[in-house]
Amino acid sequence: AAGTVPRRRPRRSDMGRELTLLLLPLALLAAPARAEGGTAAAEEVKIEVLHLPETCSPKSKKGDLLNAHYDGFLASDGSKFYCSRTQNEGHPKWFVLGVGQVIKGLDIAMMNMCPGEKRKVTIPPSLAYGQQGYAQGKIPPNATLIFEIELYAVNKGPRSVEAFNQIDKDGDKKLSELEISHYLKEEFARDGKKRHPSAHDEILADIFKKNDHDRDGFISAKEYNVYQHDEL
Repeated sequence: AAGTVPRRRPRRSDMGRELTLLLLPLALLAAPARAEGGTAAAEEVKIEVLHLPETCSPKSKKGDLLNAHYDGFLASDGSKFYCSRTQNEGHPKWFVLGVGQVIKGLDIAMMNMCPGEKRKVTIPPSLAYGQQGYAQGKIPPNATLIFEIELYAVNKGPRSVEAFNQIDKDGDKKLSELEISHYLKEEFARDGKKRHPSAHDEILADIFKKNDHDRDGFISAKEYNVYQHDEL
């Protein structure tokens, strides 16, 4: 949500929550942001590249896991309605590109972007919050939005074939609790953050609760790939 929303003190069950992004989708802007139907096809995102590094690789694509900072402004008066640097102790935001975790305009605006690149993008209402606006984020109806974006990292997304195969050690095309448990332990060790001993079990249970739809004790390739309409 917008920067004015106070952040609660993390509970123990939140410890290590960021790692569930490896298997579960998270929202960047907590709002029901979708393009409105019946809009003019001529409306599109305008992109201005402010900085392009000499080395531009890899370029972002649908399904990639991105790390970025961004500021949001109303085009009508230039007022700022969002600043990622004032959220989460100033850490850049992680999200999966092109799967609806952010407004449609941002999904479009950040395609084919490389680490270190900066862009200024203008997003029409039809690709942002439409006719209803977003009162909680101080965005009025039919608002054109401007975002200044700085991209830091482009990684393979959590729902990619590569990610699935990395977890599926025995290659049987389904993920067991043991395989996901091992993967979580590796990720915990890799980022080096201190967590309560119960964090691993809580995250593992949450993953299976939300992904093992047929309750057979495994997460199949179909269950894992929640973005089944993608080319992942």
